[in-house]
Amino acid sequence: MRIFRWAICLGAVICSSPTYAARCGGDFNTFIAAMSQEAAAAGVSQAVIAQAFAGITQDPAVLAFDRRQRGTFNKTFEQYVSTRVGPGRINIGRQMLLRHGSLLARIEQKFGVPPEIVVAIWGLESDFGKGDVGKLPVIRTLATMAHDCRRTELFQGELLAALKIVQRGDLPLRDLIGAFAGEIGQTQFLPSSYIKYGVDFDGNGHVDLRHSVPDVLASTANLLHMSGFKAGAPYGEGSANFEAMREWNRATIYRKTIGYFADRLVGR
Repeated sequence: MRIFRWAICLGAVICSSPTYAARCGGDFNTFIAAMSQEAAAAGVSQAVIAQAFAGITQDPAVLAFDRRQRGTFNKTFEQYVSTRVGPGRINIGRQMLLRHGSLLARIEQKFGVPPEIVVAIWGLESDFGKGDVGKLPVIRTLATMAHDCRRTELFQGELLAALKIVQRGDLPLRDLIGAFAGEIGQTQFLPSSYIKYGVDFDGNGHVDLRHSVPDVLASTANLLHMSGFKAGAPYGEGSANFEAMREWNRATIYRKTIGYFADRLVGR
């Protein structure tokens, strides 16, 4: 699902991307040298920059995958939801609601997002942390995409955000692993969203969206909360909360699937 969400959101995200100085295209090492200067100016230490960019090369598989994306979706809601929300996933989701009931209650109290919405997103994005969360080195992925001139400003921003995740100590470089557009963790945050919405909910001083279930679920709720999600209000299509979920995924069909899954989790 992260791929579809990325394709849908890309146009909106790029419009708000700041301007960066590194020139795309041309020699890759020259580009990395310019990005190193950008990172240093943004407060990333020379030690992190050197470690992150040591021996870095482009990943042709990332570019090939990106060029295959179309950003279109031809299934009906009924066709799509039948492949994403089956009895097995619903049963596991209900188990997650019980297992993490106390945690989810604290998250709802703080952020106003009901447990079933948070668990539905968690299930759709990574099968509750047990599914595919990506296997690619995020720095290499984002450097490859940033060097490509089609969306260089967007990915330069994401690359700097990924370096800041390491700089802050949230994840060591060896754990900065993600998907084909650099999405990270159990609910697939882009690095910029990781920085903006990430919450240290287990209290260990770091935001770990790969391994910490409290951080994952609270950060997911925080994203929705900061996007205008209102506690106790409906979240079905046409509601204000349905619109608030656009920050998670702009596709109507996906937001309908979140709501459908959430309703099934609580027996509606």
